Amino acid sequence: MVRSNSGLSHRSRREKYLSERGAIQIHARLAPARNSPDNCAMDADTLTYAVGDIHGCADLLDALLDKIEAHAAGRPRRLVFLGDYIDRGADSARVIETLRRLQWRDEGGVTCLMGNHEAMLLKTLHERGALDLWLRNGGCDTLHSFDVDGPEYLPGDVLDWIEALPTLHQDTQRWYVHAGFRPEAEVPDPDEDARLWIREPFLSEERDYGRHVVHGHTPLSRGQPDVRAFRTNLDTGAVYGGALTAAVFGLSAAKAVDFLQVRAR
Repeated sequence: MVRSNSGLSHRSRREKYLSERGAIQIHARLAPARNSPDNCAMDADTLTYAVGDIHGCADLLDALLDKIEAHAAGRPRRLVFLGDYIDRGADSARVIETLRRLQWRDEGGVTCLMGNHEAMLLKTLHERGALDLWLRNGGCDTLHSFDVDGPEYLPGDVLDWIEALPTLHQDTQRWYVHAGFRPEAEVPDPDEDARLWIREPFLSEERDYGRHVVHGHTPLSRGQPDVRAFRTNLDTGAVYGGALTAAVFGLSAAKAVDFLQVRAR
């Protein structure tokens, strides 16, 4: 049953939530550019699997993880998830549960980046007017999956986990980011809005960022990854009937050596 709002307006409930948890904490975590620890010291045979936008497609995630384990076949491996775990799909709660379980089992081997949908959710907790935008972009599906009627009722440990997500990860060959970088910016782009939201001119401008950029955010209608000279887009539209994709990377080359997919239909 969806939790009752007990007669409080969203504004009143949001202000009560911020008072209890501390708005300063939320603003402090949103302000700085958050980078995950570098993964530059890896065994030569380590494989990195980067996974595109999941958007609540928990069954596809489970199936893709099975494919990853079979492909790795006992070799050392790392997992990098590119953000947008929630919204639009039916089971955001189970997606987050799965990712957190993976991190608990292998803390140093699993990196989860923030996407713009996680950022939109956080924004509803400290900015007036942000709720409608999030709900229009799939937030209702996330609330339903957690069986609550407002973002302030989401489990505190889930919100803490989302708030702590970095927006950038790197290894010796690649940058991993949800959306991309501003082509004119320093590398890596310190602007978190760009990391979470950019499409153009990042998608159309061919720039060498020093390392290959692995990203999602912009869904590809044909359900196949888009591999360019300096970037690879892994958002293959899982929630839109496309596929959930993992790119397989080694240490000897910047581009993927293979792709694993689970089709949505």
